[in-house]
Order: sequence, then structure tokens, then C-alpha cells
Amino acid sequence: MSKLFSPITLGNVEIRNRVWIAPMCQYSCENRDGVPGDWHVVHYPSFASGGAGLIVVEATAVSPIGRISPWCTGIWNEEQADAWKRVTQLIHQRGAKAGVQLAHAGRKASIYREWSGSGSVPESDGGWQTVSSTADAFTGYAAPRALETGELPEIIDEFRLAAKLAVGAGFDLIELHAAHGYLIHQFLSPITNQRTDEFGGSLENRARLLLEIVAAVRGEVGTGYPILVRFSATDYREDGWNEHDTAQVAAWCAAAGADLFDISSGGLVTGVTIPTGPGYQVPLAQSVATVGGVRVSAVGQITTGSQAEQILQSTGVEAISIGRAALRNPFWAAAAARELGEHPDYLPKQYGRS
Repeated sequence: MSKLFSPITLGNVEIRNRVWIAPMCQYSCENRDGVPGDWHVVHYPSFASGGAGLIVVEATAVSPIGRISPWCTGIWNEEQADAWKRVTQLIHQRGAKAGVQLAHAGRKASIYREWSGSGSVPESDGGWQTVSSTADAFTGYAAPRALETGELPEIIDEFRLAAKLAVGAGFDLIELHAAHGYLIHQFLSPITNQRTDEFGGSLENRARLLLEIVAAVRGEVGTGYPILVRFSATDYREDGWNEHDTAQVAAWCAAAGADLFDISSGGLVTGVTIPTGPGYQVPLAQSVATVGGVRVSAVGQITTGSQAEQILQSTGVEAISIGRAALRNPFWAAAAARELGEHPDYLPKQYGRS
């Protein structure tokens, strides 16, 4: 059996293969209430029918002001959790596992989805005042308000409550979004964290918010329930966050209860050069795994089964997250299985003639 189609265990959860669908924003809550609807019910289970082992749903906000856009999903109330149950049940019926990426967008919140406008959404059109580690704006967006030290325990508790709701909604694991320039990343990076309190300054202090979130979520979900963390391994700037910081903080997160780290990159600032290309983030994932002594998955321009298999066979990466390639073909896993000569018995019999 190929490694790509061998099972993997995280905590008490066994996932049927190592083809994981990366969280990708859908901006499709048309009522702007964070409640997933028919789009999500059709969209996510299609990947499970297509053979993926794990589907991690889009960045799902832990509070109303944590949404990237007014059209993003949330999981801060029971109505949202109940709606997510429809999605997780259908994923489970198709033999896959369901994960949710818990997120707070910080200074990159309250923006238009690309087909409805550009830049920040004003309060007159349903937007809101954003918050961050700093009062500095992300390029092209409205300036945030710097969070007071006394407000941070509330944000930590929002992640804890969201985790509780996620378990009730049937999600098999949680991923904490500490990447792509969103709130936790804003605290991690020295570019955006110039604070002078216990959440700023040293690496330990800049990591404090994330570590306390990991500990709070672990305390809520108990032992055996998998917790992932998504990192941007580098800001692509000399004065920014880098893969060595990522490896150290990942090791601390593992000690606090995290199981695996999903390694991406960038997103904090504009005006940087990102050396993209096939599998361009795999070396970052390998570095974090080696230096931090932690389990990792890789993502980014991984488009064929043979490429994914080669990564798994030749590096310390344990799973492959498929993003845009899965949007182009929700049956990416089935196509990869055919390419590798695999015949998983969980692929739909109705499509066997294909």
C-alpha cells in the first residue's frame, strides 16, 4: 500500500488515509450570521465522497468580530453548531473525518469577499471595528484597535467555548488558526507585536496567547481528542517570524497538548517575495518537524498523487493537505488512488465505471 493511502492515527482518531482537504474560505453565509447553509452541506461532503480521509472546514470564527468577512462561518452559538451537524453527519456517512479550523481574523477581519467589493467593510454596510496586537493596519484595510491585556482572557475563552461547540457539532478534531496574518499570528510575529505587556517582547511572551489557547482547548476537549495548529512558518522578512521560531513554539504547543502542525507560510504583510512552486512549503514543514521534534502535515501546490507520495516517502511529513487542486476536482483522492494503483473500497460504487 502507498503511504498516501495508509491510515494515520491522531489521539483516539484514526483517519483512513493521508489525503486531507485544507480549510478554504467559502464566504457563503448569505444571511451574514455565521450559520453554514446549503452550500456547505453540498460542498464539504463531496470531498468525502471523493475519497479524502479528513475534511477540515474553512476558517470558522470564534466570535462575530473574528470573522474574516461578514459572509464567513462561525461557531460561537448553538444555532451555528446545530447547522454544522448536518455537514459532519454527511462527511461521516461517507467514511471520512471532519475537522474545523477555529479562527479569529484580528486586523484582517471585516473585509469584503472578492465578488462583493474590496477592502474593509464599513460599519454602515455590516462591518465592525477590528482588534489586534497592534493599532497598525494591514495594508489597504481599516486600522484595528490594540487589545488591552485584560481583554485577552476573554478571547482565550472564546476559543474554549468554540471547541466545546465543535465537539457537540460532531467534529472529530480541531485546528487552531495561527497562520496567514490572522490574530494569533499577529501576536506571534515581532513585526506586528510591539507590545510591552506579558504578551509581547520575547518569543515566550509572543507565544503566550497561542499556548494559553491550546491549554484551554485541551482542558475543554479532554485527552485523546486531536488538536492541530496551523502555522505560517515564515513571514518572508528578516525582521519577522521564521521557521526556527515556528519549530520552538510548535514544541511548546505539543507540550501544552497539540498533536500535529499544519505548515503553511506568509500572509502577515504585503510587499514580500514568496518563492512559490510545486511543493514550495514542504521544506518548511520538514524543518519544523526536524527541529521541533513534532508531527507535521504539508500544504501548497501539491497537485498529483505521485508528488504527494514522494513527499511522504522522503520527508518527515505525515499527511498532505490539498487545497485548490481539490476545488478543481473534489475527487482528487480518487484520481490520486488511480494514479498510484490503489483501489480503496470506500470509493463510491456508483462511480466505479469511471
